[in-house]
Amino acid sequence: MATSVQPKIRERGFLDGQFLIAMPSMFDANFARTVIFVCAHSEDGAMGFVLNRPQRLTFPDVLLHLQLLDPDEAIRLPSTAREFQIQAGGPVETGRGFVLHSDDYLSDSSIPVSDDICLTATLDIVKAISRGEGPVKATMLLGYAGWGPGQLESEIANNGWLTCPAREELIFSRDLDEKYDQALALIGVSSAMLSPDAGHA
Repeated sequence: MATSVQPKIRERGFLDGQFLIAMPSMFDANFARTVIFVCAHSEDGAMGFVLNRPQRLTFPDVLLHLQLLDPDEAIRLPSTAREFQIQAGGPVETGRGFVLHSDDYLSDSSIPVSDDICLTATLDIVKAISRGEGPVKATMLLGYAGWGPGQLESEIANNGWLTCPAREELIFSRDLDEKYDQALALIGVSSAMLSPDAGHA
């Protein structure tokens, strides 16, 4: 449901709104074959969300954990809420939930992370989704990926990541298994072409 709330404005870094696509040289199990959407990048560091890792929890599980739902009420949730996708967003603060969503929903705590996508990490959006009144496009992520000052730039320089502009349809795609190859296809690359010594885009 659209509101009249104005989103918070912040200065964007050059990696904001970009995909990070893990190279074969990425041996960290947290990030092997991942696609990450960078939401914030500055001289202080960077943060983003892994887009292709499943999460065993369901949205009703989250509502029960937050005590926003009684067990016998789960069956009465709108189908959009029962089927709402939860993903593992990264290894930092894995108990904390974030919702990436289209900008047709805004609250006082919504932060724009690209021209059309916002981030909200408060209960208001969870409640709205549970009522079937949330944004048209959204996904919830538990945890996030974070880098200290200069760390991400160093990893890119050392061929840890390929980068390219993010695509909204890929961010919200439910086909997690295909996202890695689909992200590579955005820059005309296939996983078979990559080697640990390849350069970056």
